Amino acid sequence: MHNSIKKYEDICNSIKLKLEAQKISKLPKIIAVSKTFGIEKILPLIEYGHLDYGENKVQEAVDKWTKIKIDNPNIKLHMIGKLQTNKVKFAIKIFDFIHTVDSLKLAKKIADEQIKQNRKLNLFIQVNIGSEHQKAGIDKSELVNLYRYCNELNLNIIGLMCIPPANEEVEKYFNQTNLLNKQLNFSELSMGMSSDYLKAAEHSSSYLRIGSSIFGKRI
Repeated sequence: MHNSIKKYEDICNSIKLKLEAQKISKLPKIIAVSKTFGIEKILPLIEYGHLDYGENKVQEAVDKWTKIKIDNPNIKLHMIGKLQTNKVKFAIKIFDFIHTVDSLKLAKKIADEQIKQNRKLNLFIQVNIGSEHQKAGIDKSELVNLYRYCNELNLNIIGLMCIPPANEEVEKYFNQTNLLNKQLNFSELSMGMSSDYLKAAEHSSSYLRIGSSIFGKRI
């Protein structure tokens, strides 16, 4: 068995055991974060049958995934990095999910481009849950305004996404994001990475963004 498949199966088992102990029945999906990894690292997991992959740069995704998605139409590609408005038209073409909607300007650009391409993606609003000046995401105080605007644009917002502050207790931020998600009545939630995915799963995350724990350290 390929090393990445073993690691993936171990992660799945650890999540299942953790949630069973908490009497939680809904298992989250794993986004295998393939950014910076060559396709030779990713192919074993594709051949194994895993469908959800994450990239943070549009051009890298286009170069890496265009042919693979034609050959494997069930694959879902997730944009998990900051999306610049001048890259939206390329992102709409290759991605199925965007996790980083964080401004009125970006929302409008996505809406316009979806109409042009006759595509409708699943979208998450990224919340700057720790109010960090250097980090992307909409401020909590502006979240409802952005959500209402996205509704006016007929965007398919399915949940919130967050990246908690580094070197702090993540559970507080996962709990806050989960509560905001419930208040807005969203069905999905994008939280958790390699270092904290079990805690995110306990706080109702439905999409876990896991890269290095599957594919190894990035060089």
